[in-house]
Amino acid sequence: MPVPKRDGRGDGRGGRCRRRSQMQDHVALAEIELCGELMIAASAAEGPLSAARIDEVLRRAADEPDDLPRSSAC
Repeated sequence: MPVPKRDGRGDGRGGRCRRRSQMQDHVALAEIELCGELMIAASAAEGPLSAARIDEVLRRAADEPDDLPRSSAC
């Protein structure tokens, strides 16, 4: 359903908002993946994760290429 025009600009389909939303979705998905990596590491550990182990998990996850397309928005 098209977004109604408010100021007469654009095509009325919310293109700018949609690009911003897609960019936020990409960030949210990356954060969810990092949390998932931490949960996997924590479940495999015999005790609480040390700060060094958390850094190691997050660094490794950040170095892995993601399979999500990058938005060229804004």
